[in-house]
Amino acid sequence: MLTRRNLFRTAPLAPAFVRSLSGSAQDRPNILWILAEDHSPELGCYGYPLVRTPNLDRLAAEGVRFNQAHTTAPVCSAARSAFNVGLYQTTTGTHQHRSHRKDGYRLPGNARLLSHRLRDAGYFTANVLEFAPGVRGQGKTDFNFNLDEKPFEGTHWNQRAKGQPFFAQVNFQATHKGPAFVAARKLPELIDPAKVELPPYWPDHPAVRDEFANYLDCVNLLDQQVGVLLDTLRKDGALDNTAIIFMGDNGRCLLRGKQWLYDTGTRVPLITKWPGAGKPGSVREDPVIALDVTAQILRLAGLELPEPFHGQPLWGDRVKPREHIVTARDRCDMTRDRIRAVRDRRYKYIRNFMPERPYTQFNNYIQTQYPTRTVLEDLHKAGKLNAVQSLFMAPRKPDVEFYDTQSDPHEVRNLAGDSTQKARIASMSAILDQWMKDTADRGGEPESEEAMAL
Repeated sequence: MLTRRNLFRTAPLAPAFVRSLSGSAQDRPNILWILAEDHSPELGCYGYPLVRTPNLDRLAAEGVRFNQAHTTAPVCSAARSAFNVGLYQTTTGTHQHRSHRKDGYRLPGNARLLSHRLRDAGYFTANVLEFAPGVRGQGKTDFNFNLDEKPFEGTHWNQRAKGQPFFAQVNFQATHKGPAFVAARKLPELIDPAKVELPPYWPDHPAVRDEFANYLDCVNLLDQQVGVLLDTLRKDGALDNTAIIFMGDNGRCLLRGKQWLYDTGTRVPLITKWPGAGKPGSVREDPVIALDVTAQILRLAGLELPEPFHGQPLWGDRVKPREHIVTARDRCDMTRDRIRAVRDRRYKYIRNFMPERPYTQFNNYIQTQYPTRTVLEDLHKAGKLNAVQSLFMAPRKPDVEFYDTQSDPHEVRNLAGDSTQKARIASMSAILDQWMKDTADRGGEPESEEAMAL
């Protein structure tokens, strides 16, 4: 069992800490990790209608699609601070969104960046910027910690030495609120807002339909960019020897998605393409977390998993599918909260540690970037929301939320008081208690006003 005392030994961070399992670096595959910001699995290959995503659909047909992949946090900086390291953000003290930007905070103990481990193993590491005329990655890192050395060596895989394998991240911003939402409206074919199917917790309003359709336009734009990336890799002669992973960094940037532990906040698309990953076109239904991608990348590079480490490889003879995963939400921008969730293939247990804080406590990002938030508030004041739509406007959150995602995929029927679910709720509550202990969850540590301002 991991405890806080032994989670981070004080041994020096030498390259030998991650030992090579086999062969030289030149014998190992290139690794391309494609990351889409704020992207839930609204893709054709996931059965979502209206979108046109032929490039990602083709990748799924040639690889393996994971139907229950989740990031450890529903917001970018906390999630990225976890999956770029391989440890829960709540363990390394990087769980508060956009924290530690100016205080010199370093990763504790033996925690290290994945890219540094791969660099030490002989890989050229790149956070790719422009790879084709007018098409580029954003070079995003967004870590809640500081580094003594740059996280990546270059900005394109072509900068590597001859014969050297590469590990490249390409971070796409197409599905993130901002300029891409404007650019997506210029596509020759746009999603018809009248045809989108709204979740039951949103009111049927023109502004709500427009915001959702605009997001789906961005999904189409993302697919085009991924297509250019894969074509560029093919033209460079690197496609056949490159393991490809496509993943969202957290759920969609729409109300009740990003920043929340519902599936729309943590469930992301995950597609892998490599001969050992599984039968082409196959679908995995077991729950996995983004830290498992980190573990698989280390294995692809021929490296052992370090200690401590919270991910496990996605495939291999010794891999046992997970029965459940745990996700965590803490402060987002100026909005303080602490929420934890346990998810198995069917059920979701959510514990609200600050139930007195409503879903609608002020968050400037949501207030200014989510038109649906304004519509919901206006209709609530006018008494025009139904019972399901009013849930988000409640003056406080339940202490516990429990959902059967098979019969209630939108997570709107809280079964926490259902006597027939009592044993299952108790079991998942115990799982969370044990996880908090084993991973030394630091979410309960108070954060000062001074730290929030950094």
